Amino acid sequence: MEWLFNQYKSDEEFQQSYPLSPFSDEVILYLNELSSALLRMPEVRHYPDVVTFAFFCRKANLLHLQKEYATNSLRLGRGIVFHIAPSNVPVNFAYSLICGLLAGNNNIVRLPGKLFRQVDLIVEALRTLSADERFHTVSRMIHLIKYERGGIETTTYSALADVRVIWGGDETIRTIRQSPLPPRSYDIAFADRYSVCVLNAISMLEEPSLDKIVEGFYNDTYLFDQNACSAPQLVVWVGTEDKIEKAKEYFWTTLQQYVDRKYKLEPILAVDKLSAFYRQAILSDVIKEENENNNLWRVRLRELSADIPQYRCAGGYFSEYSTTDFGDLASIVTTKYQTLAYFGFSKDELQQFVLNNHIKGIDRIVPIGKTTDFSLIWDGYDLITMLSREISIL
Repeated sequence: MEWLFNQYKSDEEFQQSYPLSPFSDEVILYLNELSSALLRMPEVRHYPDVVTFAFFCRKANLLHLQKEYATNSLRLGRGIVFHIAPSNVPVNFAYSLICGLLAGNNNIVRLPGKLFRQVDLIVEALRTLSADERFHTVSRMIHLIKYERGGIETTTYSALADVRVIWGGDETIRTIRQSPLPPRSYDIAFADRYSVCVLNAISMLEEPSLDKIVEGFYNDTYLFDQNACSAPQLVVWVGTEDKIEKAKEYFWTTLQQYVDRKYKLEPILAVDKLSAFYRQAILSDVIKEENENNNLWRVRLRELSADIPQYRCAGGYFSEYSTTDFGDLASIVTTKYQTLAYFGFSKDELQQFVLNNHIKGIDRIVPIGKTTDFSLIWDGYDLITMLSREISIL
């Protein structure tokens, strides 16, 4: 076990800490300074995910979000939030932490066990702020720890928690839930999810600045090796057969060129892709599209089937389907589906897809390039509301 930031002395002392109101002045001031501290680091420019996080923490953005929660209700943080961050997305722990802070809570955060430079940079910025007396109150609301999976620490901190936030796979969540919470506490669990991208073929062919679309798609997928739940694994083309074939050539050729310039494939992922395709080919009616190299694999589906999420693979592996009707996608959407990335569709078309098909899944619908953008509403959970409590006065 290793405390990376602000070890507390005793459980009793920690439980005596008091909650704040959501979007308190102290927290907004602190996060704005955290943003500035990160952006002053020369090394940060090499990590777009840290830059994006820093911009999220700016005062202007936080005040904009505050307006969305402006009501006459009386709210305070729930007390202590225990966050268990995922192992494969470096900056996720920081977003989870600031949700706890913005809701007014004290926070214990288990950091990913894997080494990420992005984590180090954010922790360094937090340590810098802790030396400033202006931020003493908020700094004391942050506790960052690393420990081995399956350690007794999960049970220890779960017993303190008013809310436990779990980011991880289904099996990880089941294991963590074996550690009991206090009677009035509860979990917010972000389980395994699957995401899809829907492309309008005609719009793609008419797009004058394809480089921007390709860059956005790259950031959605390759930036985290498709490990994020929001990264599209399935690509659905909508249009006539001739338009789709032309649009595919236009899009994938440009993406291949971009990926070859920007991306370095780990050798193990090349093996994983081959294994994933063999498994998919045995159980499904598919065709592997020709590829220039292992950076980009495309598997053409002859039909949409409910088992598609079983064939996900990292590092640029896409199942691909063509249809004349966007609504065909609804036949396979379950609660497993998280994000729908789109290009070439209007807001009304997207709304009608959701309402007319009464879909059970898909909690986020965003343009290409925005799948990793964090929101205070995630996986259908309003995090500020769920991490705070409303006090009624009659």
